[in-house]
Amino acid sequence: MGKDVIIACDFDSKEKTLEFLDKFTGRKPFVKIGMELFYAEGPDIVRQIKARGHKIFLDLKLHDIPNTVKKAMSVLSKLDVDICNLHAAGTIKMMEEALAGLMREDGTRPLLIAVTQLTSTDQQSMERDLLIEKPIDEVVMHYAHNAKIAGLDGVVCSPLEAGKVHEVCGKDFLTVTPGVRFADGDKGDQKRVMTPAEAKKIGSDYIVVGRPITAAADPVAAYMRCIEEFVD
Repeated sequence: MGKDVIIACDFDSKEKTLEFLDKFTGRKPFVKIGMELFYAEGPDIVRQIKARGHKIFLDLKLHDIPNTVKKAMSVLSKLDVDICNLHAAGTIKMMEEALAGLMREDGTRPLLIAVTQLTSTDQQSMERDLLIEKPIDEVVMHYAHNAKIAGLDGVVCSPLEAGKVHEVCGKDFLTVTPGVRFADGDKGDQKRVMTPAEAKKIGSDYIVVGRPITAAADPVAAYMRCIEEFVD
């Protein structure tokens, strides 16, 4: 897989999701299915979108004891998604077990990436709420390095951190970056953000874009703007 824009389909029903995807005539954008849609519709929505020809990032952010995560990943591996994720804070052991659970009988598996720190988290909230007093950049790099040790394919991080993650973990270690907004757009609840063009320049491999596309007056035009700024 190369650089691409992943659309966050954060809808609460199958109908809204498929109606949205129907707008992309002749195109099959990479999509993210997160907790809202997955909990509303279950695994069938994954199968339906996959059957339409879309690549899928299943964004469920697993975080539990290693054995539970391993068993859950074994179930998710059967959905034929392209990327799964979990929280790096679950420890190296949890990530290793997750990777083992994802492996199918034929030796294939989805890519597995770890969430470092959410892009809604800043230094102040990390110290106040999580009692983590290290600089956020240092924490992200440590979590990314742990994911690399565990054998994962990459991390979810802020685009502000993508370049340094590549320095620490190598150019082939994927950086999937939410927190992307157009220069003239609203940041919403994101704290650590960057434009698609800036994310490309700093080295993000994939950008995840939700409301700037899904809430746009013309979602297809907004998507194409992201493609032009980030991919082309």
